[in-house]
Amino acid sequence: MSNSGRKLFLTLFYSGLSKKAPGTVGSFVALILGFIVLYFFNPTTLFLLSILITVIAVKEIDIYEKEVGTHDNSEIVIDELAGMWIAMSIGGVLSESLLLGLIAFVFFRIFDIWKPSIIGKIDREAPGGLGVMGDDVVAGIFAGLCTALVNHLIVTFI
Repeated sequence: MSNSGRKLFLTLFYSGLSKKAPGTVGSFVALILGFIVLYFFNPTTLFLLSILITVIAVKEIDIYEKEVGTHDNSEIVIDELAGMWIAMSIGGVLSESLLLGLIAFVFFRIFDIWKPSIIGKIDREAPGGLGVMGDDVVAGIFAGLCTALVNHLIVTFI
């Protein structure tokens, strides 16, 4: 991948270059892109795409970090895309479920910012691209499980 292509990919179409809250901006862009994918495909496809992007991103982040000499630069937000898409797919978000998508977004941001338990440990201790992507993937799993629980409660009681 060329340097310009790598930057486009890792910053999620430059959304990570936002001056304020690049992680939140990247997560919101990921939510919109996730809804577009879900319009044409099912949540399983979204989940598999998030895994594929994670694998590619780990390698590309390793290259990028060697080039710039920093770890987990705030402009890298491809990890937010992977986490959001995992949260959406596990949470049962469909293309027409805007509320559930927003719930997944909120849960993901809470886990990604707060970094409880294993999420924080991965963020602090895992090296390179694995660390950058790993904490967001696990935050996405937690957010997806919480979203699925809320979805179940809505279906059951409302």
